[in-house]
Amino acid sequence: MNSHNKIISTNDAIALNAANVALCYGHFNLIHPGHLRYLQHAKTLATKLVVIVVSDKELDKDLFGQHFSEEERAESLANIQIIDYVIILNNSTLDKLIEIIKPEVLVLGKEYEQKQSKQIDLAVNAVHRQGRVVFHAGETHYSTANLLHENVSDLESSSRDQLNKICKKYKITLNSLQGRLNNFSESRLVVIGDTIVDNYVACDALGMSAEAPVLVVKELENREFIGGAAIVASHVATLGAKCHYISVIGKDDQSNIVSKSLIEQNISADLIVDTSRPTTYKTRYMVENQKLFRVSRIKDHKISEKIEQEIIDRLTILAPNIDGILVSDFVYGVITQNILGTISNLSKQFDIKLYGDLQCSSQVGKVSKFNGFDLITPTEKESRLALDDIESGIEWIANTLLERTHSKNMLIKLGADGFIAYSGNAKFTQRQNFPALSINPVDVTGAGDSLFAAMSVCLSSGASLIEASVIGTCMASLAVKQVGNIPITNDRLGQYISEVLE
Repeated sequence: MNSHNKIISTNDAIALNAANVALCYGHFNLIHPGHLRYLQHAKTLATKLVVIVVSDKELDKDLFGQHFSEEERAESLANIQIIDYVIILNNSTLDKLIEIIKPEVLVLGKEYEQKQSKQIDLAVNAVHRQGRVVFHAGETHYSTANLLHENVSDLESSSRDQLNKICKKYKITLNSLQGRLNNFSESRLVVIGDTIVDNYVACDALGMSAEAPVLVVKELENREFIGGAAIVASHVATLGAKCHYISVIGKDDQSNIVSKSLIEQNISADLIVDTSRPTTYKTRYMVENQKLFRVSRIKDHKISEKIEQEIIDRLTILAPNIDGILVSDFVYGVITQNILGTISNLSKQFDIKLYGDLQCSSQVGKVSKFNGFDLITPTEKESRLALDDIESGIEWIANTLLERTHSKNMLIKLGADGFIAYSGNAKFTQRQNFPALSINPVDVTGAGDSLFAAMSVCLSSGASLIEASVIGTCMASLAVKQVGNIPITNDRLGQYISEVLE
């Protein structure tokens, strides 16, 4: 169809009544990858995709500065192949147009989920009379207006407002969250996974080499931190829960760093020495707050049957006296299928909650190996790898992954866009977006680990998924405000929550 023929008037919209329509709505001032993801998802939900474009008159109320005309914006959309029709909202209102078209589904950007707007409220109510509303969240979310006009403080204030609205929606108070934090000391948890030592090298940039196009830096300071599953254990213990750590280390200086750190934090541990591999060591070179590159020393072959049995025996001894097991798997060989099977059996026998975090960006490991867990926390990329699906909308991905893993709860982490929390059962009932509170992070290294630890401790101490997600959001925000993966105390977390919530 010629692109000009795709642009129809509001009067022509009545002809779409009989079609199976997915309806999208927005400014579309600058078409960016986030828009394309949003539109692609909408297309999967119905036979026809119709896009409603805000008129110039209405656009002037929402955006400041330069923008493309309604005709230019409509033409840009009409040239996108998956779109069937484009309508400029000039002579009608969105809710009235919905009454005419009767779409199967209205797909709105996730920014509208918490937005207070009479027009959107009327539109949502109109759709609910004959269809459904979907708030789309993709891997990368852009808001054109935010990119062009808002500063960091404005964006952070907006994120805090969103979190406060979520708390009001679910009747979560500051006092109730403080009560959850106070209960952390009652949780008895085991953390198992791959140990890493993170080395941060602070450098001063001297300029380019005269011999080759290479950046020359001068080393200023060198600091080492425990990482991997070990830092998850540290997060758990620092929050106040009782924690035991199980892992495999090498016979080297780095293993001494791990042992010393755990002792200092009063974390009991079974550190099994494997002479066939060094302790995983990752060095990050930094200039100011910017990472230049990372060098990793890794041996990721499977552990021996002897070491595997040692771990299984230790888990079996601990199981009767613990509330939960956190599996932090970097796919470096510690978490074998036999160990996962043992964990699953012990969970059923002793009513132990299971929490799984797979930190893998390759095809080697898949989060779907965590079967029947109480919580799994994949990124969108990890979720798609698990299903071998890079095309489907995030909602289909989430539903399918929940079903296949038989997980009770799941987070899909979206980086700078925060995460989406899902609560799964036979009918798939609950879904909630949570924003990232820190818009300009110093170091994102500890975000996932701190979130995973906080969520696991919360759920083990009796919190709901939404309560745990609120606390986890605040925990991750604190983590990215500092260089290095440094544990957050219970008191500091409580203080920050009181600052964020009204």
